[in-house]
Amino acid sequence: MVKTTQCKQRLLAFADMIMMYPIFILVSFVVILILVNVFKNQKKSINYPPGPMPLPIIGNMHVINTLNPQKSFTEMSKKYGPIFTVYVGAQRLVILCGYDTVKDALVNHAEEFAGRPCTAIGSKVSNEHGILFSNGENWKVMRRFTLSTLRDYGMGRKDVENKITEECDCLLQAIRSHGGKPFNNQTILTAAVANIIVCILLGQRYEYDDPTIIKLIYLVNEIIRIMESRMVRLYNSYPSLVGWLPGSHRTMSKNHLEVQNFVRETFTRKQRELDVNNQRNLIDAFLAKQQEDKPESTLYFHDENLVKLVGNLFAAGMETSSTTLRWGLLLMIKYPEIQKTVQNEIENVIGSAQPQVEHRKEMPYTDAVIHEIQRFGDIAPGSLPHATTTDVTFRGYNIPKGTTVIPLLHSIFKDKAYFEKPEEFYPGHFLDSEGKFKKNEAFIPFSLGKRSCAGENLAKMELFLFFTTLLQNFTFKAPSGAKLDLSPAVGLLSSPLPYEICAIPRR
Repeated sequence: MVKTTQCKQRLLAFADMIMMYPIFILVSFVVILILVNVFKNQKKSINYPPGPMPLPIIGNMHVINTLNPQKSFTEMSKKYGPIFTVYVGAQRLVILCGYDTVKDALVNHAEEFAGRPCTAIGSKVSNEHGILFSNGENWKVMRRFTLSTLRDYGMGRKDVENKITEECDCLLQAIRSHGGKPFNNQTILTAAVANIIVCILLGQRYEYDDPTIIKLIYLVNEIIRIMESRMVRLYNSYPSLVGWLPGSHRTMSKNHLEVQNFVRETFTRKQRELDVNNQRNLIDAFLAKQQEDKPESTLYFHDENLVKLVGNLFAAGMETSSTTLRWGLLLMIKYPEIQKTVQNEIENVIGSAQPQVEHRKEMPYTDAVIHEIQRFGDIAPGSLPHATTTDVTFRGYNIPKGTTVIPLLHSIFKDKAYFEKPEEFYPGHFLDSEGKFKKNEAFIPFSLGKRSCAGENLAKMELFLFFTTLLQNFTFKAPSGAKLDLSPAVGLLSSPLPYEICAIPRR
């Protein structure tokens, strides 16, 4: 009898729940409409930049192509203008499109747009240390130190040029070992470029098959690949809800920790070997700063800043230049006539001598091709995100302090107002009618303003020396029957999809 009564009670409760379900849906719908209306009115009252209406929880993620968000943002700009708002989950983003808008923000309002957003994943992996994701006085001190130290250790000068040419010789040897047969160039190109920044940071280099450099390359590649993943975005919006779930946000944290452990072990070893009167690399210079009897030595030159700074510089110094070179070789096999024209210019200007940076001014076509590789490759389509450091009124809109801002470089590189054939690989974008190199003010692959790339001069030197040395020594071709795909891979950086290449010796 008792069991029968319990069963009836459960059935009645279930029936009540079924009856309540439509009411629950209706109430929820009304609440959502009220919230949306309140949000809409609030948005109008504070005069945010316009944008598509967000949905609860997911924001505008339903209308953003997560594989190619820059394309979605470019399309939205046609409707909402060069400054608009989107929501990724609960996170508000202000998107800046077009050269005039981006330059106005990053140059004319440099201080107001010089921050980095404080995100859940950023706090977990950086915690306001280092240079890429820090803010305030800590960022200013780390940037000043980085720029001065990079200059001291040869960035843009002859001694680092010599390091690059020596690494070029090692790279040539590694490529020759394939005997003209197909191979994937990603690891050796990345390792070659990585060795330049590793030399500046640590004072050493690695063989291309060294497990340490292979592991570090893998970790950094994974971090960059998943940094813009949907799970990381959701974690940034709802850290307490998503944090305990498995997913790419956990992988990213794990990979960062492994990179940081490597850096920590390295500088611990260098602490024992340090001679403040014979500083040989950036880590030595940082450790020497720790020993200075100054307030900033304790405030800023501590171990956590060193770990994050070296990790930041290693990842940035390795990935962008190697990705550009991989785009360059892919485009050379796609357009063999352009490759041949570059080789002819190399023969006329350099001959069989070792390429030097000073040759660049005599090689307008090669210079134009390298610039076009950077434009077409669109390596950092959204740059690294900025954040407003104060409430700012920009071009008639109110943008609150701490708002994440995306300077959409993709929208600049695909703008017909500045580039005649934006969807094509066309070196003529940087050549005048007489074949001389022509500057283009909208060419800003290293961004602008206070957050522009600290290693710009080093990157320019690397790209010219590696590219000309490779084309001087090899003709690059696709393997027989291969289909060349110029679609970018998914990730924070726009990198080419994996491909194989044949390097045919020219001498």
